[in-house]
Amino acid sequence: MTVEMIFVLPLLFTVVMLLAQVTVWAHASHVAQATATRALAAARADGGSAAAGETQAQATLDQLGRGSLTDPQVTVARNAVRAAVHVHGTAASVVPGLHLGVDAHAAGPVEARRPETRGFANSDTP
Repeated sequence: MTVEMIFVLPLLFTVVMLLAQVTVWAHASHVAQATATRALAAARADGGSAAAGETQAQATLDQLGRGSLTDPQVTVARNAVRAAVHVHGTAASVVPGLHLGVDAHAAGPVEARRPETRGFANSDTP
C-alpha cells in the first residue's frame, strides 16, 4: 500500500496542479479578450482614437485585475477605415517553470457618421 502511494500521490498532485494551471490560463485568456474587445469599442467609435483604446484597455485591466494576466502589453492601431487591438501577456504560473502565453486580437471597421437621408430607401416619396 505504501509503495503504491509513493507513485500515485505525486501523479495525483501533478494532475491537480496542471488543472489549476489550465484554469488560470483560461481566465487570463478571457481577461485579455475582454480587454481587446473593450479597447476596440473605444478605438473604433466615432471620434475615437488609438489613445482612447489604450486608455480603455488600461481601465479594463484595472477593473478585471492583473492577477491572472501578467505583463499585459496592449497595441492599438487605427486608421481612417479600420481599428485593431492586440493584447499579449503571460498567464500567472501555478506550476513552477511553466509560463503560458496569452494573446487576444480584436479588429473592426471605424464608425463614421453618414449624411442623414430622408425617408426609406424603398419609399416612393421624395
